[in-house]
Amino acid sequence: MPELPEVETTRRGLAPHLVGRTVVALHIRQPRLRWPIPRELRTQLPGQRIEAIERRAKYLLVHTEPGSALLHLGMSGSLRVLPAATPIGVHDHVDWRLDSGRVLRYTDPRRFGCQLWQPRGEVHPLLAGLGPEPLSDDFDGDLLWTRSRGRAAAVKVFLMDQAIVVGVGNIYASEALFAAGIHPKRAAGSISRTRYARLANEVKRILAYAITRGGTTLRDFISPDGLPGYFEQELFVYGREGEPCKVCGTLIRAIVLGQRSTYYCPRCQR
Repeated sequence: MPELPEVETTRRGLAPHLVGRTVVALHIRQPRLRWPIPRELRTQLPGQRIEAIERRAKYLLVHTEPGSALLHLGMSGSLRVLPAATPIGVHDHVDWRLDSGRVLRYTDPRRFGCQLWQPRGEVHPLLAGLGPEPLSDDFDGDLLWTRSRGRAAAVKVFLMDQAIVVGVGNIYASEALFAAGIHPKRAAGSISRTRYARLANEVKRILAYAITRGGTTLRDFISPDGLPGYFEQELFVYGREGEPCKVCGTLIRAIVLGQRSTYYCPRCQR
């Protein structure tokens, strides 16, 4: 599933082609994605000028005067701006026709993504209750330490809780915990304020760097310019079970936490 760096890469790639443009029409070839495309999107979006495109967690918000289109890439989705005459593929489910003569095309083989609508002045239920953005000043080690008190859950599961902090998905949680030297099974409530400060700093550093590298292409993610993400080449633990640790040479191990594969170095992480 595309994580925060991949979604931010998509946002940055789309913004120059979308902001200031008018959506002339929607062409919906598959009305049922993860949820049915709502009538409000069909009726409110056409004819509107795109004011801005924002990321919240792993969602994209395309802002217009009456409200915002709420987009999610799901597990295999992509958004690309293409010439209107580009041939339509079997998994090309939605086109936004723009006044530039191009289309914003949503492609999703698995149909786990979404295109929903958020009226101006309202917060969509999918966005309600989310924690702070990890790259914002609202996220730091003190927040993690405070919210982890009394928690017996594994720290990796805690870090991936979207009510604690948004967008730290499986890949980047594993990488940040390795960089901070914290074993992913450690109880969240047992970790010191000092170690959480380091963990928060590593989350910020790794996410920011992954964005500069275009994200991580492990299976399906392709950025709007058609290029893969390159951060995969620099992973320290994720997906490297049985390979030597790049720091100490110990073989990387894998376990399952919170129903997600988790990778760690048994020597570097305590």
